Amino acid sequence: MNENAIQTRNLTKYYGKTRGIEQIDLTVPRGDFFGFIGPNGAGKSTTIRTLLGLIRPTGGEAKIFGLDIINDRERILSHVGYLPSETSFYPGMRVRDVLKLSAELRGRSFRRSKQPLPRSSHGIATQPRRSDNRCEATLSPWEHDCSETARLLCERLQLDPARKVDELSLGNKKKVSIVCALQHDPDLLILDEPTSGLDPLMQREFFEILRERSAGGTTIFLSSHILSEIQHNCAHAAMIRDGRIIASGSVEDLSRTGARRVSIRGQMDYGALSSVKNLRILSDGADFLYRGDVQALLAVMANGTIRDVSINEPDLEEIFLHYYTD
Repeated sequence: MNENAIQTRNLTKYYGKTRGIEQIDLTVPRGDFFGFIGPNGAGKSTTIRTLLGLIRPTGGEAKIFGLDIINDRERILSHVGYLPSETSFYPGMRVRDVLKLSAELRGRSFRRSKQPLPRSSHGIATQPRRSDNRCEATLSPWEHDCSETARLLCERLQLDPARKVDELSLGNKKKVSIVCALQHDPDLLILDEPTSGLDPLMQREFFEILRERSAGGTTIFLSSHILSEIQHNCAHAAMIRDGRIIASGSVEDLSRTGARRVSIRGQMDYGALSSVKNLRILSDGADFLYRGDVQALLAVMANGTIRDVSINEPDLEEIFLHYYTD
């Protein structure tokens, strides 16, 4: 049994002479809630589209549940839920028609079941979980009806399935994409900037749904430039810059850079300190990231006129900036 949901080795994509991604090495274990962090243009979407076989890699290799992304693309896609950063739909279709089409494209049915599906404590219809070897190289189609799960997802996301997609706001179109990605109970969810367009209440509900899926064994690969989404939800993460992975590991370990967030109220010679990042001079003091000797910091402070000081662990956003400015 392959223990990794996603495994890449030296995965590379060039658009002519233009860099997309270079030598990407990623390992995402089964059942992980994995964050993929980077600003716009860093290579997140290129990595995802390459993994899904939407674009062909220039070099390297990648496997999903042990299946090759080129040779086994159709078998992979039937067990993946993909939420792109931007979506478009056929004009004139109603939401329920889009959901039905999405289900049938994955070999699932979309009709009312005679027996209602069992529901979780949060109301989501759940399909019976298959054995742990459900994504072996011998994958076979797993038929089930998606309509009840889709209906309950629409209720939770406050999405009217009778509406025409042409009439929907950006946020409601995003909800349609979310239901399309989740309704067939995929083994792997690949989400590219999933919360853009959602209001804060819907974002909270969306992540509650993801946590339920994660608890049920679904592997989640979340691409985002919003650091709080990664910090609050993911167990592991990788940071990408200019098409290359610059750091990866548990979210907890990524935060252990040795840097501290220092806030000073008063005056001191900041130029006398080394290992200072993101210095922000204020009218009554300064804030900065410090990754140096604590005794050296205290010595410089002792020569100044300090009224107050606080030294704290930085949050993931500051750690991200720390990696990007090194």
